Amino acid sequence: MKNNGLETKSELQDESLFKGSLGRRSFLQYAGASAAGIALIAAGCKKDRGIDVPMTGATLDFKDDFGVLNYAYALEQLEAAFYVKVASAPPSSFTTAQKAYFQDIQFHEIAHREFFKNALGTAAIGSLEVDFSSIDFTNATSVLGAAMAFEDLGVSAYNGAGVRIKTDAYLVLAGKIVSVEARHAAYIRDIISNGTFADLNSLASLGADNAKGLDASLTPDKVLAAAGKYIKTKINVINL
Repeated sequence: MKNNGLETKSELQDESLFKGSLGRRSFLQYAGASAAGIALIAAGCKKDRGIDVPMTGATLDFKDDFGVLNYAYALEQLEAAFYVKVASAPPSSFTTAQKAYFQDIQFHEIAHREFFKNALGTAAIGSLEVDFSSIDFTNATSVLGAAMAFEDLGVSAYNGAGVRIKTDAYLVLAGKIVSVEARHAAYIRDIISNGTFADLNSLASLGADNAKGLDASLTPDKVLAAAGKYIKTKINVINL
């Protein structure tokens, strides 16, 4: 069963860009980004990111656009890992429709992750080690609660990072991705409680306000602090 509202719209044309479990789903086609767009991003990547002090773990250097892209890549790694785990063994109480939706969201997040990985090239941070020990993947309530947290945080992260992006092409791509993430967030919220698709209560402690009619916008330090419980890899942030 497939959900046409969430699944990607066309087949992958350049299979060399994506490997493994992504299969034939293509975010580049869905978002309207071309191979030329990837070349544009990769052309600006350098192995040496100008970090003089060796650091362990992953370093996000916000001195330029590549720091923001790596920030997004880190969050997409986290989301993809979560949805791959859920889709491979969903809670027994999930309906057929819910299983299908989570499969589709899985492919979206894998596509987002692989897009950033390939676009950043040698400037990309390494693979992050995740920690999902606080999530009971056999329990639908636990899984849905975690999904809501990831999606709400992801949307707020893109919104908060937009002001840091200097290149128009990157800003457009971020806008296309965050709109998909917002659809995920709305769907997850509606499963948990019908009619709460635009509720921001999960981020109230971080400054989100339902009354303004706007999605949350959080700075990277707040987002990474909230996401830290799910990430084992040390993340260093500089030039924030």
